[in-house]
Amino acid sequence: MSRQQLIDQIKQKRSFLCVGLDTDIEKIPSFLKAYPDPIFEFNKRIIDATQDLCVAYKPNSAFYEAYGVKGLQSLIATWEYLPKDCLSIIDAKRGDIGNTSDKYAKAFFDEASSGMGFDAITVTPYMGNDSVTPYLAYDNKWIIILALTSSVGSKDFQYLTTENGFLYETVIQKANTWAGADRIMYVVGATKSTEFTNIRKFAPDNFLLVPGVGAQGGSLEDVCKYGMNKDCGLLVNASRSIIYASNGEDFADAARAEALKMQQQMEVELEKAGVI
Repeated sequence: MSRQQLIDQIKQKRSFLCVGLDTDIEKIPSFLKAYPDPIFEFNKRIIDATQDLCVAYKPNSAFYEAYGVKGLQSLIATWEYLPKDCLSIIDAKRGDIGNTSDKYAKAFFDEASSGMGFDAITVTPYMGNDSVTPYLAYDNKWIIILALTSSVGSKDFQYLTTENGFLYETVIQKANTWAGADRIMYVVGATKSTEFTNIRKFAPDNFLLVPGVGAQGGSLEDVCKYGMNKDCGLLVNASRSIIYASNGEDFADAARAEALKMQQQMEVELEKAGVI
């Protein structure tokens, strides 16, 4: 999916919601465990209930890899089922030397090889450009680089000072030399909302993938106030608050209700910013 196609979807759906498919078999409704692939059945129903309200889906690979071959089969089936008008993000947070990154890219981008062809992948940049550039060899794919996370431990490294400012600022400045805003996004936690103004100094046009709204307590209004640009420039992810809105047979309806609530709030913010 190109940058313009993503912008068009945001305007059409009046939403910049990304639904995180962090599907934990221990948390899904128990009746689904009678199905041959409970994880995929859960994901399928969540997707059916929310696809008109969001512009992206983001499975977290750990929730699938934990179950070996069966988990990977669930992930492949989920990728195949994702609607083509939504950006597909694999939240894998990979980061390794060039030849290893090349294989990770092949695993998640090369459908002929692995059965998966996601549009985007999250990566950690701390081994430098050779850990990121192999992903850029794939045309029309996005690389989403960890910049400033919402985790408690973010202060351990991301706020260390360098000659170019905080380490997270240096990461953004350096990564911008590897590719443009049509290929690179940044992860910025919603709980760091006041930092968005600073981040926009270094990444005015890039899309920002923003976890932390919802169950983690981040404010959507603050994220938009400080982080939205003329094209929206935001993908706000919600996982637990949507997919686990109910643990009963009505879980898909409950997920839709939560997604609709967020979409309606996003529509207000998009109108307020003049994006739509």
